Amino acid sequence: MSTTNANRLEAQYGGISLSGSPHALSAWTVVALRIVMGGVMLFAGLGKVSEWPFDASGFLVHGVDAASPVSGLYAAMAETPIVLETINVVVPATQLLIGIALITGAFVRLAALGGAMQMTLFYLGGWAGDWLALFDSTLVYAFVFLAIGAFAAGRMAGLDSRIERLRVGGRPLLERYPRLRYVLG
Repeated sequence: MSTTNANRLEAQYGGISLSGSPHALSAWTVVALRIVMGGVMLFAGLGKVSEWPFDASGFLVHGVDAASPVSGLYAAMAETPIVLETINVVVPATQLLIGIALITGAFVRLAALGGAMQMTLFYLGGWAGDWLALFDSTLVYAFVFLAIGAFAAGRMAGLDSRIERLRVGGRPLLERYPRLRYVLG
């Protein structure tokens, strides 16, 4: 007699199949990871806002290693006033929004993508071109954000599960607007 385990991960892509049965505590771990990463982003944003006006030029000019593939681009961004002012507002604002979204579990996939993109940009700025330093905390953070989105962490003890059940015009939200599946979860 065979039984089906609802707590199962399976994927098939490019002829490669993966499957496994995660521990029952996996859902709690994903929720905890979502909240912790939300706190990391929230407090990073609060730190920038508390010392307003935030100025990213220090990182863009001095924090980027000359060997980084983006050093010239980041220096040019710091030298262009409108771009620098935009960065000075966008970085803390997105960190606050990402943090709030992850902590509450609302729009988690969108927030996770934003976090992964921001960490990738920080990673590229901090990479010195040394293959031994290829893996650092910002790269790890980028992949943690991607995992949070992939696991649909907002559906577990988060607002995304409630948002997805909303009815709009008598129809379920996701049925009426199927593209929201990409930002909720």
